[in-house]
Amino acid sequence: MRVIDLFAGCGGLSLGFENAGYTILAAYDNWDVAVNIYRQNFNHPIYQYDLSQYQQYLEHFKNLNPDLIMGGPPCQDFSSAGKRNENLGRGDLTLSFVEIITHILPKFFVMENVERFNKTQRYREAKSLLKKANYGITEKIIDASLCNVPQKRKRFFWLGIYQGEDQALSDYLDKNLSNKPMTVREYLGNTLDINYYYRHPRSYQRRAIFSIDEPSPTIRGVNRPLPKNYKLHPGDAAPLTENVRPLTTIERSYLQTFPKTFIFEGSKTDVEQIIGNAVPVQLAEYVANCILEYLDRFTETKKFKQNSSFQRKNTPKQLTLPI
Repeated sequence: MRVIDLFAGCGGLSLGFENAGYTILAAYDNWDVAVNIYRQNFNHPIYQYDLSQYQQYLEHFKNLNPDLIMGGPPCQDFSSAGKRNENLGRGDLTLSFVEIITHILPKFFVMENVERFNKTQRYREAKSLLKKANYGITEKIIDASLCNVPQKRKRFFWLGIYQGEDQALSDYLDKNLSNKPMTVREYLGNTLDINYYYRHPRSYQRRAIFSIDEPSPTIRGVNRPLPKNYKLHPGDAAPLTENVRPLTTIERSYLQTFPKTFIFEGSKTDVEQIIGNAVPVQLAEYVANCILEYLDRFTETKKFKQNSSFQRKNTPKQLTLPI
């Protein structure tokens, strides 16, 4: 499967699909810091394109002739952590992504967004365009902690098949989920050398101290130190007398399931944001493998039907065909 990755960031989707055996032809992003990090970690090219101006790149995309186009358009305008204002501009990039799909018409597409994306006007507009282009769409909210990721991170996925059926991939996405969430300790063992850590809450009405024997909460683009005047929340996993500290930038990348060999360069603020924006590598690989499983089953079924059709036309009536 030949793939291009739009709004690629530092490459979470790319690495997951590459690990599953896909061929990444090229990637695209408009943030120079993310492009620089991506370039240091992959052998295929990444282009710094402003995809809001997608019309000028359509010929380039067509020449690559991808089987699958994937991407995670910026989601801050839809996010519960953001202003939830679709009209700030970044939400329009979801429509740019869909316009590229409907012009190139790859056999498959994959789009990742925040959990509440399906409650937005952009969702309705984008879905209408995809249906007019004759895409069968599987939509699913997936909890990353059930996909070999030690993080409670729920994300909305669209998986499209050109001239396919709606929800064709739904069973594959469901049946391969783990029975229980993955904890930080299960993923990293005792390499963090702590049992508890601080994760800055959106408000102090929420707990902030977590155990490594549970999944991490969603990794966000903000990582702040433990305030000196922090007051213990009733839900905190440990008292402040424990060895409690925030996770380092690189430790947070591990919870996004980037390998220890992955290179991150840039200011701390930028790198924290890039890591928080990324699709967890193992979540991407999970989705990639579900598509491959569907293709394997689809190919086997198609071959069986073709063979059975041939046999029925050429087999005496008294013979019984195998089921």
